[in-house]
Amino acid sequence: MTINTTKEQGTVTIAPAGRLDSVTAPQLEEAVDAVLGEAQALRFDFQDLEYISSAGLRVLLKAQNRMNGKGKMTVTGVNEMIQEVFDVTGFSDVLTVE
Repeated sequence: MTINTTKEQGTVTIAPAGRLDSVTAPQLEEAVDAVLGEAQALRFDFQDLEYISSAGLRVLLKAQNRMNGKGKMTVTGVNEMIQEVFDVTGFSDVLTVE
């Protein structure tokens, strides 16, 4: 998995590409930890994400909990398979998916 991070006017965008699973989730967690202090808004761009496991969902939930009260977190570019995972697990109700 590769992770591209960009910062623009207080919004940090994290764009992982590939598979987000138990092997790669720690990479994403490190990327989130590195920018969370300066992020007024956090955006995950999943346009190039092919797969997400429960380990990836845990990273998203942790990021959402840390952003609550601090700023907005959104997830964009979700493909059909990942949207189905969000729907089945109830993450559609927890995350702001655009």
